[in-house]
Amino acid sequence: MTSEQDASKPFALPSLAILGGGPGGYEAALVAASMGAQVTIVERSGVGGAAVLTDVVPSKTLIATSEAMNRSADSTELGVNFKAPDGNPKEAMKADLLHINERVMHLAREQSTDIRRGLEALGVKIIIGTGRLLDSRTIEVDRGESTEIVKADAILIAVGAHPRELATAQPDGERILNWTQIYDLDELPEELIVVGSGVTGAEFASAYNGLGSKVTLISSRDQVLPGEDSDAAAVLEDVFARRGLRVLSRSRAEAVKRTENGVIVTLSDGSTVTGTHCLVCVGSIPNTTDIGLEKAGVEVTPSGHIKVDGVSRTSAPNIYAAGDCTGVFALASVAAMQGRIAVAHLGGDGVHPLKLHQVSSNIFTSPQIASVGVSEADLATGKYQGDVIKLSLKTNARAKMRNDDDGFIKIIARKGSGTVIGGVVVGAGACELIFPIALAVTHNLHVDDVANTFTVYPSLSGSISEAARRLHVHM
Repeated sequence: MTSEQDASKPFALPSLAILGGGPGGYEAALVAASMGAQVTIVERSGVGGAAVLTDVVPSKTLIATSEAMNRSADSTELGVNFKAPDGNPKEAMKADLLHINERVMHLAREQSTDIRRGLEALGVKIIIGTGRLLDSRTIEVDRGESTEIVKADAILIAVGAHPRELATAQPDGERILNWTQIYDLDELPEELIVVGSGVTGAEFASAYNGLGSKVTLISSRDQVLPGEDSDAAAVLEDVFARRGLRVLSRSRAEAVKRTENGVIVTLSDGSTVTGTHCLVCVGSIPNTTDIGLEKAGVEVTPSGHIKVDGVSRTSAPNIYAAGDCTGVFALASVAAMQGRIAVAHLGGDGVHPLKLHQVSSNIFTSPQIASVGVSEADLATGKYQGDVIKLSLKTNARAKMRNDDDGFIKIIARKGSGTVIGGVVVGAGACELIFPIALAVTHNLHVDDVANTFTVYPSLSGSISEAARRLHVHM
């Protein structure tokens, strides 16, 4: 501990340099600085990284507007009527995409500013520039007109990832877009083709359908959201069909070309789909190229992701990594946890290695899909033995009142013992409703612990209690 550090801190941290200011980086910086470390963040674009500036915060802000329009369009069931020429409530509404995107980017910049202020209040030094490792303790920062050298006792790499592109579908930022360019549009796409039915593709397809675009989602798999709960995907596909969103399943996009007034997408069977715009969502690539990893002794996988262990250590002494660049789980919450775990390990604090089965995730489609822990697919492999109960929200009084009954609550309990090991929530506000199930999974609660906890009546959470009650194990 240096003389400048607070001697009252229970754990002594060395100086820490962080390459990347996204959730993995800034969360680590907040913890390290509060523990007395001298912390420097090197970030090339802005504090918050892609998650705040071009990905999570902007997309979920856009989705919030879409959800408002969907809810308004469905409000005729509640007795709220819009004067629409053909009786379609959406004809009485118009999404002002220029205003929406201005608000989206304003909120992203505002969030970035808030995070920066919090970091600087704790004494974190922030350098805007492009960093490169010279060795396991040194980062060279290109600031355009000058170069700065940052030395530290330890380094955390949190450089994130960027959109993967297809050689036959190069984005031009106008008609062919990746998800960082979609906010540059001033007018709502009349006919939007979304290539890729993973989380990002499904979210944007759902959002633009809600805003009023005619959307076609091209999926190479049998269902949207491959790898997710099949019951959840089925509910989402039913809602998509009801709202006029077309899904082309088992279809692979081979090429996207710009035409005079739009785009044409060629599929692997030779057929084509035309539209005014195309959004390509085919995964991401870690930002690990040409940042000095080899020179510093940091090993990467064939995909370019940094190899880390359960406490975020890389193969190089004194170097840790967090976030999308590690390929562990592409979620901001996981990046943040990896960063905090790295700091705890570095500072000698009590460390709980990252446990992926405790990670709760949410897909911000309409309806939302949230999950945590063991899945039914895991049960099918025989790795886990469990009992499953699924309750439709169509039986939930609160869901009926709100006219939000698309979805269900699913809880998975360990067979024999009744310990909660997993769950899925599909419906409005699933991102909030998954939390009590995640608590149960993380702390090994019994289904009776959940069932015997009071819930509000009427409430959506009441169905969580009811599902747990139906999984009661008779002793």
